[in-house]
Amino acid sequence: MTTPHPDAAIREGSASLGIELGSTRIKACLTTPDGRVIATGSHAWENQFVDGHWTYALEDVRAGVRAAYADLVSRIEADGGSRPGELAAIGVSAMMHGYLAFDAAGDLLVPFRTWRDVTTGPAAAELSDELDITIPLRWSVAHLAQAVRDGEEHVARVAHVTTLAGYVHELLTGVRALGIGDASGMFPIDSATGTYDADRLRRADAVLARRGAGHLSLTDILPEVRRAGEDAGRLTEAGARLLDPTGSLAPGALAAPPEGDAGTGMVATNAVTPRSGNVSAGTSIFGMVVLERPLARRHDDIDLVTTPAGDAVAMVHCNNGASETGAWVGVLREFAAAIGHPVAEDEAFAAFLAGALEPDADAGVLAYNHLSGEPVAGLSEGRPIVVRTPGSALTLAGLARAQVRGSFATLALGMRALHEEGVTIDEMRAHGGIFRTAGVAQRLLAAALGSDVVVGDQASEGGAWGMAVLAAYRAAVVGGESAPLADWIARTAFADETVARVTPSGDDIRDHDAYLATWEAGLEIERAAVTALPVTAEGDQA
Repeated sequence: MTTPHPDAAIREGSASLGIELGSTRIKACLTTPDGRVIATGSHAWENQFVDGHWTYALEDVRAGVRAAYADLVSRIEADGGSRPGELAAIGVSAMMHGYLAFDAAGDLLVPFRTWRDVTTGPAAAELSDELDITIPLRWSVAHLAQAVRDGEEHVARVAHVTTLAGYVHELLTGVRALGIGDASGMFPIDSATGTYDADRLRRADAVLARRGAGHLSLTDILPEVRRAGEDAGRLTEAGARLLDPTGSLAPGALAAPPEGDAGTGMVATNAVTPRSGNVSAGTSIFGMVVLERPLARRHDDIDLVTTPAGDAVAMVHCNNGASETGAWVGVLREFAAAIGHPVAEDEAFAAFLAGALEPDADAGVLAYNHLSGEPVAGLSEGRPIVVRTPGSALTLAGLARAQVRGSFATLALGMRALHEEGVTIDEMRAHGGIFRTAGVAQRLLAAALGSDVVVGDQASEGGAWGMAVLAAYRAAVVGGESAPLADWIARTAFADETVARVTPSGDDIRDHDAYLATWEAGLEIERAAVTALPVTAEGDQA
């Protein structure tokens, strides 16, 4: 493939746009046909805790997508580039799971309930037993079944349910469909058929009927499923105006199937083939491993999802990731500013993490990063805590090491089930802001997982870039490309990739195993804190 100059790709209409709605930032990324980044834009936003549920207002969704695109365009123009007119393809990604329920007129029935909610325990447990597969608390079907169990008034009017990516995709294209990876966070997928598991759909309908919702048919209310490269519509006139009210952006761009952030994370790290995996560390943290064979039994801490191409993936999802580490860095930046030496965020992170590899710096110090409930750790609520023994030394290096190791500890707990199953992992590819400080978090993660951890130079581009690559793949397929997704991205987007690899030593792994045993026992401190420090609303002590 001959790749046009980045600005030429805009002028020729061959660029692809990826948009990802993350937990704290909405990002837009424009690429050449082979995935080279032309420009990025972003918009900050935050979830809210309303009436017992984590949510975002849909007007903020629409405004945020528009703002992220506007920021991207302004950066292009500031660099002397052309304002996009025609695009080859677009794609939307968002945080997975959650619950967006609409009536037949398309009106939202209850505020969006996000992946962060842990209010669906009884329904998730019942479905897991009935379907003989783990149904996590955050999955869309668990939210729907819990609303049925609770007798919520809106259930009688549910006409369709979707995810955040599916909602935005429909705004832009008018098509109600999901990429198979995102769909696998709504309901179990049969990788052989490329859609929802038909037998489990029947059994789930029976559960809903027993609970008084016999009028619901999951086949009718769930979105259609598409694999990477398949048809998911085109950008409509209304969709183009939503993104660009100036009228400069033309409709007609091919649309990739909308995906979840897990799927775009796999693409962004080139971890879509069996025995490969990736770790995405942000507000949440999750590990994904593409499976060679089915797991022998059900595991409460393992979700079964898919790659954007439909291959089976074992996923360990933790609700709490690097946010608490970021909060501590924020405190240090405040202190630096207070004494007249303000520092940039990346500089502050680098200074904070510099000592985190110092052996035994965190001896006697434990950190828990749980801002919200954490099913893998058995926590219905979270309380961020730093605790230490009286004789321990409280140092910057020790605090940093405790924070980083604590942010990976829950993931390490969940990954134990894969080790017990004998799942082979050649390497785990990592991405997320915490890995921008070279080598530090990467080495501690390798010790936590007991496997090689690779950070590529493309990984920092993140999920919006991964979604743009999926959009470019859709355009390539329409142009005659026949190669599978994994082969295509390897020879295009990752053709010139350079990587940094860390292999943990035996001493590193043994040290982490001992640390994890102490950290796991210390979860009793967390449970006591939840009881002793109740909150009436997020951040408000009762």
